[in-house]
Amino acid sequence: MSTCRFAATPIALSAFWLVCLGPARGLADYPTEAQDVAFLARCDGTTQHYAMLLPEDFDPSSPHCLFVALHGHGSDRWQYIRDGRDECRVARDVAATWRMVFVSPDYRARTSWMGPKAEADLVQLLGDLTRKFRIDKTVLAGGSMGGSSALSFAALHPDLVDGVVAMNGTANHLEYENFQDAIRASFGGTKLEIPEEYKKRSAEYWPERLDMPVGLTAGGRDQSVPPGSVLRLADVLKKIGRPVLVVHRKEGGHSTNYDDGKRVLEFVIRNATGRQAP
Repeated sequence: MSTCRFAATPIALSAFWLVCLGPARGLADYPTEAQDVAFLARCDGTTQHYAMLLPEDFDPSSPHCLFVALHGHGSDRWQYIRDGRDECRVARDVAATWRMVFVSPDYRARTSWMGPKAEADLVQLLGDLTRKFRIDKTVLAGGSMGGSSALSFAALHPDLVDGVVAMNGTANHLEYENFQDAIRASFGGTKLEIPEEYKKRSAEYWPERLDMPVGLTAGGRDQSVPPGSVLRLADVLKKIGRPVLVVHRKEGGHSTNYDDGKRVLEFVIRNATGRQAP
């Protein structure tokens, strides 16, 4: 098994972006510390943050692909860097195996839900990355709120995303009823006051925009983020010929196990990059 250690580098990135330098032969290790980086958001002049890990042999002059993963409700940029739960651990392991860079942002708030300001930050940072590196492919991922936000961003900006993974997320904000105080604050009003804002951030209404590989996990007994909308979205994507993998555990709850997470992550990475698994 080959090992690839990662060193932090202060580069202006955000979201949980994984920069793919091509697959390695085996699992790599990540250091215990990541670089904590601040950047100035152009949309409102506030200081925002992300955490990042880069391979020691990272060459910014070489083509590389980018994978973003977004934290869940109540967490921050450190969740996917440090958390031991399966969704986070498998993301780190898959990224290390494929020799990817981990970048994990706050994307505006612990209760972001990909509102307009979080969206603007990601667009800004992707532009920064395009100017900084030779970007090949971009993959966006997350769990729960992060999975919902990944689908929202992919539907809003399909030109910026080459693959998307949503673990236990929602694809329909008009029907979703939980965490409404946080979503109202993020979106700028209630679904009754600004229904079009909720609709535009609901990937289920825009399946034709998801022209990239899509990986979805869902639990049939999930009461926190019920699975109906992503299952319907998956059915439509299959009908219009999109590459999609959905893992639906009918007895599952609001979590994705390690093996299922690996399946959807590697499905999307393989299809986005055209490479085989290490």
